[in-house]
Amino acid sequence: MSRLLLVGAAVLGLMAGPAAAEAPTSLLNASYDISRELFAAVNKAFVEKHKAETGVTVSIDQSHGGSSKQARAVLEGLEADVVTFNQVTDVQTLVDRGGAVAADWKTAFPNNASPYYSLPAFLVREGNPKGVKDWSDLVRDDVKVIFPNPKTSGNARYTYLAATAFAREAFDGDEEKVDAFVTKLFDNVPVFDTGGRAATTTFVERQTGDVLITFEAEVRGIAKEYGEDKFDIVIPSVSLLAEFPVAIVETVAERRGSRDLAKSYLDFLYSAEGQRVIAANGNRVHDETVKAEVAADFPEVRLVTVEDVFGGWDKVQAEHFASDGKLDELYGSR
Repeated sequence: MSRLLLVGAAVLGLMAGPAAAEAPTSLLNASYDISRELFAAVNKAFVEKHKAETGVTVSIDQSHGGSSKQARAVLEGLEADVVTFNQVTDVQTLVDRGGAVAADWKTAFPNNASPYYSLPAFLVREGNPKGVKDWSDLVRDDVKVIFPNPKTSGNARYTYLAATAFAREAFDGDEEKVDAFVTKLFDNVPVFDTGGRAATTTFVERQTGDVLITFEAEVRGIAKEYGEDKFDIVIPSVSLLAEFPVAIVETVAERRGSRDLAKSYLDFLYSAEGQRVIAANGNRVHDETVKAEVAADFPEVRLVTVEDVFGGWDKVQAEHFASDGKLDELYGSR
């Protein structure tokens, strides 16, 4: 009898061994265009922490592109275990079109599944030769503005919404004047790149334009990388809260057996260690302790929200970003 038990245990061991070995030790994170440096730092810190806590070495692979393009790539078969986008509607697309992401994704992680936030800000040439101080300066005839195509970039959609929010306040809700303001802003853009990083290249390396509009984190990163003596950072009087939603791609995680690792990875973004890495890369964080540590690096700015100004992301999607919506009307055939 004891021999039979030993044989049975051995068989079970053989069966369990391969299953354990098949547990994935890698993830693919599909992220937005300008998050390369951020997630290079995040991934290094996560891999080190995971190794220290579990003894297992894991790897995190990255895919980057315009946030909306990345959502389409996942729908078309990109095997991402997690998405870290810059627009709520891009994650919701994965819910609505096939259920790759769970319907309750916004409550799966804190802060509406947004571990950090930012805002559209301006980068100008050293000395600010055009005297750009606020959104109103961006529609002057002598100012050329660089930001990516709002049809393909979540980054640019925040710019479009922030400019619209400013104009609604400036013109007391006169929609005709608001539309004229946004149209003029579009007219002042000499080239629309598909994503935020390409727009940065156009502004920094090709020396095109007077003002780059992008997330504050990217603005800070550019100044740090290329020299703060070459650029000035301008924070407008009002901007739009830009959330960075994250989610597990359930269809991929279930198929690969990577859900536990995927959750651990996204949980890390909310940890104090993860929040410090995120803040060091120019993003604003929610952790109160870390926020206090870095307060001097982030000036106060009045932020409005999509909910307050536009009635929420569902309404924005239907009225502005849907086919033949307000964005199509104002953006035209550019």
